[in-house]
Amino acid sequence: MALVLIVDDSPTETYKLTSMLEKHGHKVLTAGNGADGVVKAKAELPDIVLMDVVMPGLNGFQATRQLSKAVETAAIPVIIVTTKDQETDRVWGMRQGAKAYLTKPIEEKDLLNIIAQVSGKGSR
Repeated sequence: MALVLIVDDSPTETYKLTSMLEKHGHKVLTAGNGADGVVKAKAELPDIVLMDVVMPGLNGFQATRQLSKAVETAAIPVIIVTTKDQETDRVWGMRQGAKAYLTKPIEEKDLLNIIAQVSGKGSR
């Protein structure tokens, strides 16, 4: 299964996503803001990054752009997971390098399907 980095400043959202992923055999790392997420992604090289958008300091769009442009993390798919559901947000997120865009609240099956699509690893 995949090593997934969750970058979200909400302990509640982080807990929900972690529970969904670990139940299906994924390993989870967490970061509480965009800057820490970028550092952890470069250090740990996860298979996938789940990125919130609205966070203090470096927001999710900025962190996604940094990860997609850095040589060591460019191949790691970033899935934006946010409450921002406007089409302009979705387009902007994809332009920053995200491979997928999900809006909260997240359905477990949707999350697992997207992870399988972007990682090439089927959900079991």
